[in-house]
Amino acid sequence: MITAIVMIKADVNRIPEVAEAIAEIDGVSEVYSVTGGVDLIAMVRVRQHEDLAQVIPGRVNKVAGVLSSDTHISFQAYSRHDLESAFALGW
Repeated sequence: MITAIVMIKADVNRIPEVAEAIAEIDGVSEVYSVTGGVDLIAMVRVRQHEDLAQVIPGRVNKVAGVLSSDTHISFQAYSRHDLESAFALGW
């Protein structure tokens, strides 16, 4: 599984509609409305690296109201759940 974090600048008058449209795209698991330098953060999860091109520039960036995006591809996921499992195994 490949995970990408997509930071999106959107038309401020259309943020809810843009977020809902992005959330409907296959491969997008969540969309967050956030504060800071971007308006939305989308979590994209696909099986193959090549699928990112279909989802992000092919669909996400074409949603009306998306002004720009910046994509970060995850190398490794860490979570409290993973750490608890490791400690349970004696690591």
